[in-house]
Amino acid sequence: MSKYLVVGAGAIGTLVAEQLSAQGHHVVIATRSGSGPNQSSTERVAMDASRADDMARLASGCDAIFNCVNPQYHRWPTDWPPIANSLLAAAESSRAVLVTLSNLYAYGKVTSPMTPDTPLAADYEKAQVRAQMWRDALAAHQAGRIRATEVRASDFIGPRAESHLGERVVPRVLSGRGCQVLGATDQPHSWTYVEDVARTLISCAQNPVAWGRVWHVPTNPPRTVQEAIDDLAESAGVTRVKVSTIPTTILHIMGLFSPLMRELPKIMYQFTAPFIIDDSATRAELHLQPTSWPEVLNKTLGCYKNE
Repeated sequence: MSKYLVVGAGAIGTLVAEQLSAQGHHVVIATRSGSGPNQSSTERVAMDASRADDMARLASGCDAIFNCVNPQYHRWPTDWPPIANSLLAAAESSRAVLVTLSNLYAYGKVTSPMTPDTPLAADYEKAQVRAQMWRDALAAHQAGRIRATEVRASDFIGPRAESHLGERVVPRVLSGRGCQVLGATDQPHSWTYVEDVARTLISCAQNPVAWGRVWHVPTNPPRTVQEAIDDLAESAGVTRVKVSTIPTTILHIMGLFSPLMRELPKIMYQFTAPFIIDDSATRAELHLQPTSWPEVLNKTLGCYKNE
């Protein structure tokens, strides 16, 4: 039995803890509130991830640290650097493998499917924060101070996920009501299943081949927003619903009251043009495959049907 530290108990951190526990490992899950899955092999700890000394003590004796922290988007520039530095120090002092969950923002606007080798060319501050986190971790890895890897996923789909195909869409599909979405409805987009994200993080922690590199979570072929919502309706056995785009003027008005909504214009490119992940290296070298799209749809729908 190994010991693992999971930092963050959102959709992915919770799944990582559950999957590791199912493998028979001891899991420590750290959050500000001390929340997390209530399992016999899981130890829940309340702590601030930016407190380097506390994090180092908690990481002692662990085989890997999973960074599944999810600060509020508008606070990335202030919240991420101290957390990232704290986890780097903990990985160095404990010799635990540092496995960081990330996204595709750092690539910026692209004209082809994104691979782990796509340049980190984003020109807006919050994406640059994520890019710098990986550069710092990779530099420490190459210097022999730590062992690190990063796993990047596209927009989530699945139970517990904060998703463009989540709370604002699935209940409306099930009740036959129309949906309003961001950006265009006809552009191909990659949707990554949350269980596959957790599996990839764990695989990268346990496989030395993965260390020192970036990996993309295995993801099903892209679906437009319209296609994905139609797929959800078909899988649920209900009539397809009308899908429309949230007017730009409404987004601007919402931005007057919400820091998150004010940030949307900088990332709208992800929903107005093709946004596709290339996971071929993960499939070929780590031998991981995505969960089938029909199963993804069924699991996602089941989460809302049971509420």
